[in-house]
Amino acid sequence: MANSRFPLLRRLESLPFWAIHLASVGVFFHAFEWKWVALCAALYVVRMFGITAGYHRYFSHRTYRLNRFWQFMMGFLGAMSVQQGPLWWAAHHRHHHRFSDMPEDLHSPKQRGFWYSHMFWFLNGENDHTRMELIPDLAKYPELRLLNRLHYIPGVLLAVACLALGGWPAFFWGFALSTTLLWHGTFTINSLSHVFGSRRYQTTDTSRNNFWLALITLGEGWHNNHHCYQSSTNQGFFWWEIDVSYHVLRAMSWVGITSHLKRAPVEKLEPRRIRRLERAPEFGRELGMEHGLGHDEGRGQIRNEGRGLEISPPEATA
Repeated sequence: MANSRFPLLRRLESLPFWAIHLASVGVFFHAFEWKWVALCAALYVVRMFGITAGYHRYFSHRTYRLNRFWQFMMGFLGAMSVQQGPLWWAAHHRHHHRFSDMPEDLHSPKQRGFWYSHMFWFLNGENDHTRMELIPDLAKYPELRLLNRLHYIPGVLLAVACLALGGWPAFFWGFALSTTLLWHGTFTINSLSHVFGSRRYQTTDTSRNNFWLALITLGEGWHNNHHCYQSSTNQGFFWWEIDVSYHVLRAMSWVGITSHLKRAPVEKLEPRRIRRLERAPEFGRELGMEHGLGHDEGRGQIRNEGRGLEISPPEATA
């Protein structure tokens, strides 16, 4: 069933997902005020940072360091996005990089089409479990295991806070609509960034760089860069590639919250730069790497360069 394009979706468990979409319509039943638009945008940006800087660049790839307090707080912020817990998210993302665009990839548009890669994989009950064997570096922290198990609590607290402090308009704009936009903004990296955009580097998948996706995801749209060198904190490799998440993380390092941020050695990646027009899937076939990065076959010389999963992750400091 996991390989079906139309899987048996979760029933009761998926009701909040559809209910929040439906609640977004509530914005049309209250007087329009710019302050609600500002609230919606602010909670979108803050929680998108929790996903991009927290769930993705920290928990999934460990591209910088946090102490245990800030590690938990980053996980809590990510959980406010209502996209499951940090361990679940990181485990699935590491699996994605190991089998990117292969049949095992749970959200490859190449393998499963747009809608499944965009959101239906997320609603497939068979993908609910957290694969602890993929995240031993994270699973050893009891507070993260607890947050992962109670991942819905931060989102519920945010919804209650919006309703209590601003009434129904704040709930509809600040929680329902903001969460819906946040979901689909995040999901575009799975469904669109392997389809639309340009390719700077040779990779064994179809990852692409897309300026517009980078804007709405605070830097995640530089997806080809990321798949080329996954252990880099910055995904915009050049000054003109806007990467808001990286700049915020860098500012946080100035006050001691983050440390050991990693930057991609762009000059060392020059041999992998694409020198001619090339369709995304071709590179892997030319090198006999149809199975992609992370598979036992065809890893060769590019196996370790930038492989976030191949590098011993930094420990959270006490």
